[in-house]
Amino acid sequence: MSKYKTKYACQECGYESPKWMGKCPGCNSWNTMVEEMTVKTAHRHEGLSGGQKQAAMPLTEVASEEDPRMDTTIGELNRVLGGGLVPGSLILVGGDPGIGKSTLLLQTSFALAHQGAKVLYVSGEESAKQIKLRADRLGTNTPPMFVLAENDLDLIEQHINQVDPHVLIIDSIQTVFHPAVQSAAGSVAQVREATAQLMRIAKGKGIGTFIVGHVTKEGSIAGPRMLEHMVDAVLYFEGERHNTFRILRAVKNRFGSTNEIGIFEMKDRGLEEVANPSEIFLAERPFGVAGSTVVASMEGTRPVLVELQALVAPTSFVTPRRMATGVDHQRVAMIMAVLEKRMGMMLQNQDAYVNVAGGVRLDEPAVDLAIAVSIASSFRDHATNPHDVVIGEIGLTGEVRGVSRIEQRVREAHKLGFKRVIIPEKNIRGLDAPDDIQVIGVSNIGEALNEVIRG
Repeated sequence: MSKYKTKYACQECGYESPKWMGKCPGCNSWNTMVEEMTVKTAHRHEGLSGGQKQAAMPLTEVASEEDPRMDTTIGELNRVLGGGLVPGSLILVGGDPGIGKSTLLLQTSFALAHQGAKVLYVSGEESAKQIKLRADRLGTNTPPMFVLAENDLDLIEQHINQVDPHVLIIDSIQTVFHPAVQSAAGSVAQVREATAQLMRIAKGKGIGTFIVGHVTKEGSIAGPRMLEHMVDAVLYFEGERHNTFRILRAVKNRFGSTNEIGIFEMKDRGLEEVANPSEIFLAERPFGVAGSTVVASMEGTRPVLVELQALVAPTSFVTPRRMATGVDHQRVAMIMAVLEKRMGMMLQNQDAYVNVAGGVRLDEPAVDLAIAVSIASSFRDHATNPHDVVIGEIGLTGEVRGVSRIEQRVREAHKLGFKRVIIPEKNIRGLDAPDDIQVIGVSNIGEALNEVIRG
C-alpha cells in the first residue's frame, strides 16, 4: 500500500525540510519553500541496465572502442559538444526565456533528420501546430521527424518505445511530470524524478537526449543542483535579448572541453553560425578614442579578438565606483591599485567603468594588460594606437607575465590586419610570428604604456 509523506522543498536550490521555513538555509532565499507530497511505493526503480542483472568485470576487460559521434552539421554546436553528439548522452540546455533555446534545438533536429537520423521532438509548452509554424518560419525544408505535444512522462516513454528514435529532445523538463509523484510540474521532486527516468531511457537505449531547462533570476538552472550532476553535459545559451549575438557555453562536458564556446547570430530565419567572431566584435570599433584597446583572448582552442573599453572620470561620491561588464570587477580593482602604486596615477578619486564590447565574458589573466592600458588611456585622455593588440598578465609588482598559446593569438591579429602586437617579453623567445606584423615584448606595465598610448 502506498504511503504519503509531506515535505517542504526550496524551488531555487532544492533544499528539503520536514517543516516550512521562511528563509531557505541552502540559498538564503525568502518564501521559496513549497509543500510537496511524495509517495512511497513498493516497486523498485530499474537501473541503467534496464533491470537486468550484470556482473562486475575488470576494467582491463572492458572494450574501449567509442561509438561514432553524430554530426549535427552545425559547426559551433559540434565544437561545444566536443566533436558531435554522443549516442546515449544526456545534455541539459539552459538559458533565459526567449533567448533561442527551442530554435537552436529545432534547427539541430532538422539537421540530424536530414542525415537520416530518427528524431523525436517532445514539447510540453507548444502544440504540434505551433511547432510546425515555427518550422515554417525558419524557412527550411521540413524533414521527416516526429513531433509530440505531451508532458506525461509515462506516455512519453510509450511513444519513445514506439518510435525508437536516435535523438530525443524534451522541451522543457519543467513541464514534464511523473504521475507517481504527487506534486506540481516544475517542482523539485518532479524535475528530479523526470530527469532520472530520462537518464535511464537514454543510457539504456543509446538515445542522444537534449533536455531544455529554465533558469532562475540568478541565471542558474531552475531545480535542484543535483540535476547538473546527473546529466553528461550542461550548456548555457547566453546573450542579451536585444542583441543579435548568442553564445553557447559548456559549463560541464563529460565528452569534451568546457572551455569551448559557440557563437550564433539571431536572424529572421533562425540562428546562423558566426565563423569569424573577431570580425563581428571589432566591426563597430572607434578609432582614435581614449580608453579603447583590442585584446586577443582564448576561448577554448579558438583565439578571439575583442575590444576592451574603459571610462575614467572624477567621482562625486566619497567612495569611487568600480564597475565592470564582461570581466571580473575584483580584477579591475587590483589592476587599478597596481597603476596607482607603480605608475603614480591618482585613481583614488576617479570612477572607473570597464566594458567588453559584444557581450563576451573574459575570464583569463591574459587580458590584464589590455585592462590596464584602457584605464590609463582614459585617465590620461590619450588615444591608443588603433593598430595594436595588447596581450599579457600583470603581477602586483607591475611586471608583465607570460601567457599561453601566444602564436595563435598573434596569427589571429595578423589575419585581421593589425600591425603590432604587444606581448610579454618572456613569450618572445621561440615565437614563430608572421613577417609583416611587428611583435614587441615588454617586461613591465610602464614599457607597455609607453608603446601603446600616443601623446
